Amino acid sequence: MAEAADFQGTSASPARRWLRRTGALLTGAPLLAGLLQLPAATPADATGQESLQAAASAGSVSVAVDSLTPSAPSEGDTVTVSGTVTNNGKQTVTGAHVDLQVGPPLETRSAIDTLAKKSDDLQGPSGEKVGGKYTEKYSALTPGVAEPFSISVPADKLDLGRDGVYQLAVSLSGETSAQPWDQVLGIQRTFLPWQPEEAGTKTKTTFLWPLVSSAHMAAETGSNEQQTPVFRDDELAEEIAPGGRLDQMVSLGKGLDVTWVVDPDLLASVDAMTRSYQVRGADGSTTPGRNQEVAKHWLAELQQAVTGEEVAALPFGDPDLASLAHNGTNVTGSLGHLKEATDVADETVDTILHVKPSTDFVWPVDGAVDPSIVKVATSAGADKVITRGDSLQDNLSYTPTAARPIGGGTTAVVADARMSTAFQGDLTKASASTLAVQRFLAQSLTLGLQTGKQRSVVVAPQRMPSVSQAQAMAEALGVLQGGNWSESQDLTAAAKAKPDPSANTRVPSASAYPSALRKQELPRAAFEQIARTQGKLDKFKVILTRQSRVVTPFGRAMNREMSTSWRGRGVAAVGYRDGIESYLNGLIDGVKLIQKSETKLSGRSAMIPVTVQNNLVQGVEHLELRLTSKNPTRLKIGGDAYDEQRVAVNGGHAQSVKFTTSANANGRAEVVAQLYTEDGQKYGAPVTFDVKVTEVTPTVMLVIGGGVLLLVLAGFRMYTHRKRAAAREAAEDDSAEADDESDGPQNQADAPQNPESSDARLTEESTVGSRADAPEQPSDPAPDTPAESADPSGTGERVDR
Repeated sequence: MAEAADFQGTSASPARRWLRRTGALLTGAPLLAGLLQLPAATPADATGQESLQAAASAGSVSVAVDSLTPSAPSEGDTVTVSGTVTNNGKQTVTGAHVDLQVGPPLETRSAIDTLAKKSDDLQGPSGEKVGGKYTEKYSALTPGVAEPFSISVPADKLDLGRDGVYQLAVSLSGETSAQPWDQVLGIQRTFLPWQPEEAGTKTKTTFLWPLVSSAHMAAETGSNEQQTPVFRDDELAEEIAPGGRLDQMVSLGKGLDVTWVVDPDLLASVDAMTRSYQVRGADGSTTPGRNQEVAKHWLAELQQAVTGEEVAALPFGDPDLASLAHNGTNVTGSLGHLKEATDVADETVDTILHVKPSTDFVWPVDGAVDPSIVKVATSAGADKVITRGDSLQDNLSYTPTAARPIGGGTTAVVADARMSTAFQGDLTKASASTLAVQRFLAQSLTLGLQTGKQRSVVVAPQRMPSVSQAQAMAEALGVLQGGNWSESQDLTAAAKAKPDPSANTRVPSASAYPSALRKQELPRAAFEQIARTQGKLDKFKVILTRQSRVVTPFGRAMNREMSTSWRGRGVAAVGYRDGIESYLNGLIDGVKLIQKSETKLSGRSAMIPVTVQNNLVQGVEHLELRLTSKNPTRLKIGGDAYDEQRVAVNGGHAQSVKFTTSANANGRAEVVAQLYTEDGQKYGAPVTFDVKVTEVTPTVMLVIGGGVLLLVLAGFRMYTHRKRAAAREAAEDDSAEADDESDGPQNQADAPQNPESSDARLTEESTVGSRADAPEQPSDPAPDTPAESADPSGTGERVDR
């Protein structure tokens, strides 16, 4: 009745509801107790219940396999597995023990992939336990504490049969207070390649060893003769220093039979560091670089490492072929940069490493291709494209040989996708690195066992492996080259191998290109900015006396602007391009016209000077300076509306160029000065100034001429008068001397003075004295004038006439 009342919406009292629920719980208590005791009472059902509880506690103990040696054992070897077990739960595990379990062979490469994805799944197959003394026991595993283990077992105790890849699982079993029965609490699966004897047919394996970095050098160089380079940062020094990423790539690759794939920009940058260089800081200032010895050591080690090995040179700067194909081909000049980058690669590698590289190969990002990428990749002369099996896919039950023709005389070298991606991700933990090595070896052996026919496989790992990734690569490659199922082959030989007639040769369409990769591409705006910078450089270089000082560093900088290393670093890429263009703008502005103020012109003709300033360290030439009158009816330049003169200015100097002008009327006339290159292109900003013309009329000229004539006549009269007075004085002096000689001193002293003669002398002396005090006359010599100032003209300047 109560349930009916509740169902019908009639509310029962709170007390009645409480009594009803309590009764239900008491009624079900015995049933619950019986269920909890079922495992002990019914052993036949214990296994199923244990599985359910194990699933509920999956991963309570983590197992890490830090090493497995040897990675590919042979008969008579002892396999040692070491690592740690960690109790991640909240309860202590008692009766714990670590066991090795060997599963059946994995028949396909996809089976290896599946097992790798579920390597720690408690519900997956684990195989038979080796058992016996080949186990390690713990009295207790404390929560949060990692305990080491190491188990060594002879290979013949593993019951390995035919050649193949076996699952090797390391499991931790034990019990807890909540689950007091022995159960698997943690497991880690890995792979054990088994090829104890030499294979009848070995797989030919080509492993690419990439030496690639990001862009570190700018276009800026010092003003000295050596053109001291400027680095954007000091990160390259960290990479090549002992223990650095590139240092490890060289030291690990030395002695391995690999094909070195090198970005010539990296070699050029390190080579520049062997001499004087500058490093730009975050505040914009530069400091001297101090890692010359580090750079010299790294290059010496690399030269030794590549001796006798194949070296494949990427285009300079490792240009992003996919970005160029999808976003740059419609921008003028973009493909030209790729051709330049390819042409300079050969010489750069040969000069620095002293080996002749192969320049026939191009390597799109992750080996992803479409028809436009292939077209661009081969436009610069390369005829071999390194792609990958997940791009150029095959619908076959086996892995075909890497080389295959794709039309137009182009060969696609299809790298194996599984082996090429085996070393990606975080491999800093020993367990992750060990799993990657074993998985790589397992894939290699399974590939070789597929058909019994010899095939050629290429491994193209990520472009810039980390230190831990490089160490795992070197470990796996060392095992592979010392194993029984593979032999080394260089890249050129792999490209020449006989293609598999069943292999796919159709390049995937543009729609099949991975969207994740497309999102990382350089945009069209990047190539437009590069083209704009190139256009400015083309106009600038024609005026230089030493073009190579500018063309070479800027050309290499624009190659770096297209680098694959900018993927995923869009903001940094924009900053780099802006920096290059800004620096070029500064150099262009170093050659300019000095601003002029208003110029006053008195008379019908005069010379107007215009100054060209060259702040560069080298001279400029092949420039023309044009001076144009905006009002030629009032002011003509060179007898017409404009005149132009050739200009050449030494570095760090200024030169004034004078233009002849003629005035026809009074007033102001606007004049424009503009520099041009020899091909008629404007160079720099124009300078505009006013010329104030004051025309002199014929009447004024007559008045001025008459005044000048009167001044000349007056001067001539004064000159004649002075000459006559001087002659009279000389005659009187002669007469007085004659009287003195006849009368003697006594007679002269006593003789009376002649009033007339005395007055005449006074008058002459007064006249001479007053003339000496008179103002300077036009006929007098003019004083010396100071040298003409080279400073910019001031307000109201007058010009030379």
